[in-house]
Amino acid sequence: MELQLIAQTELITISYDTTNEWLYVDWRGEHDQETSQAGCMLMLEAMRQRPCSKILNDNSNITRTTVQLTLWGAWWLEEMMRAGLEYVAWVLPREFEARRATESTLMVIQKPVVSTFDDVASAYMWLRRLNPQVPSHPMM
Repeated sequence: MELQLIAQTELITISYDTTNEWLYVDWRGEHDQETSQAGCMLMLEAMRQRPCSKILNDNSNITRTTVQLTLWGAWWLEEMMRAGLEYVAWVLPREFEARRATESTLMVIQKPVVSTFDDVASAYMWLRRLNPQVPSHPMM
């Protein structure tokens, strides 16, 4: 991954992966509804600056969260899709009490396609397999 920094705060870093042409979002620390929504708005701004169809959403560095999926989250997903989002690989926090409820909610979301993972490597490979890059020089 070759990353170009787009936005950074104490709690979130958003970069564009130039190799894979997707956003890499690294969340850190403790999050509640307010900090989560602020981070999501930064993601939306980043999508509008660097439109792409995929996001690797890394929550593995979150130490605590009380975030719940809400109507605001549904609005935000719609806006992200308008900006071009089709796929989200979501690496869940190590300690995530609402994991089962969150995964159940995500299963009913048709678009974008969201898949959850326990580690960045698995999320990365899933995103890469969605549409493998075509070699720039075809074999003759």
